[in-house]
Amino acid sequence: MVAKGKAAKSASGASMSKYDVEVEARLKALEEQAHEKCESGSSDADLEKTVDNLIHFLKVQFPKQFKYYSD
Repeated sequence: MVAKGKAAKSASGASMSKYDVEVEARLKALEEQAHEKCESGSSDADLEKTVDNLIHFLKVQFPKQFKYYSD
């Protein structure tokens, strides 16, 4: 007599192994963390200011590499 197990199913309906289920759970947890970081509430203006500060820093630290770029 063969025992009948209940395999987890993927979104497409295919059976998933125990390993696949574990990997899927880990992936979902990582995606949730990534989405939380993306939705931190920073505005585009904040991002633009950060990028401008980074560009200025690079121009000061590496003037020869950025000599053709003006502000």
